Amino acid sequence: MSEYLTYIWRPVTGGRHAFPVAAKKTPAGELVTAFCGADAAAEELHDRTELDWIREDSCMSCWRILAIRT
Repeated sequence: MSEYLTYIWRPVTGGRHAFPVAAKKTPAGELVTAFCGADAAAEELHDRTELDWIREDSCMSCWRILAIRT
């Protein structure tokens, strides 16, 4: 297992998904793809509030994919 961060969880429209850490650097206007295959606008990964985190459920497909990797 890597000692460095390799993924991030972000609440985006439709759920809280896991994305490769490099997705944080994707410019606004482009799409990023979560581990489960869900696409989101890159700007949705930034400036999320605590309320955003509370409102969205975790994507269990992302969860399972990451659990298998570790």
